[in-house]
Amino acid sequence: MRTLTLACIDSDAPPLFGLQGPDGSRHGYEPAAAELVLARMGCRPAWQVLAWDDMLPAVREHRVDAVWCGQGIIAERAAVVDFTDPYAVFDETVLVRKGDPARRAEDLTGYRVAAIDGSANMKLAKTFPGIVPVPFTGDDVFGDMLTALRDGTVDAMVDDDVVTVPLGAHPAYDVAFTHPTGNRWGIGVAKDNPGLLAEFNTALAGVVADGSLEAAWTAWMPTLPFPLGETGRHAVGAPA
Repeated sequence: MRTLTLACIDSDAPPLFGLQGPDGSRHGYEPAAAELVLARMGCRPAWQVLAWDDMLPAVREHRVDAVWCGQGIIAERAAVVDFTDPYAVFDETVLVRKGDPARRAEDLTGYRVAAIDGSANMKLAKTFPGIVPVPFTGDDVFGDMLTALRDGTVDAMVDDDVVTVPLGAHPAYDVAFTHPTGNRWGIGVAKDNPGLLAEFNTALAGVVADGSLEAAWTAWMPTLPFPLGETGRHAVGAPA
């Protein structure tokens, strides 16, 4: 069976993914979705753990076949790689320390706000009035931002609702608010590999049509409505 090497980070960010097992296995919605799509292509995934800011260059330089790891489809990334139709759509949430009274963007004036460097989350953070943006990158960027929020290095962080909203029940954090951005996530493929891009899109459309991607979504994220296909907010292939 053909193997495709997919770039990812090794971070504990349930329900999207957890830390990689000793045998290289990964669990969560993203690995489950990847396995469904690749199986339809007659392939299997091999995960290559990289630093966040090395994933897109690795695709461009053909060190990996694609990146499948929380890539919001934004212009800056689309300048480096081509993106498939979305396999997920999320809104974005601001997380603060437990007891912080901030509940709207205007409350964040003067706050040091963490987000992944060059991300849709950072683009959103920079629209908040009077904040100090603090970009993060590295091997475990999500874990590093949470640590910085807990220890007071930053005052708030922005990330997608799927990973931040559940942390509102954690004793260290509160959810300040969620912004309805409809951030579409796609698989990043080298610009000189249109054949692989087409393969991914055909397989992705197939697992949306047969309901298997929705079943994986519901298994891992039962509180979030499935956003793709006829019953979702965004049809595969439609502009957001």
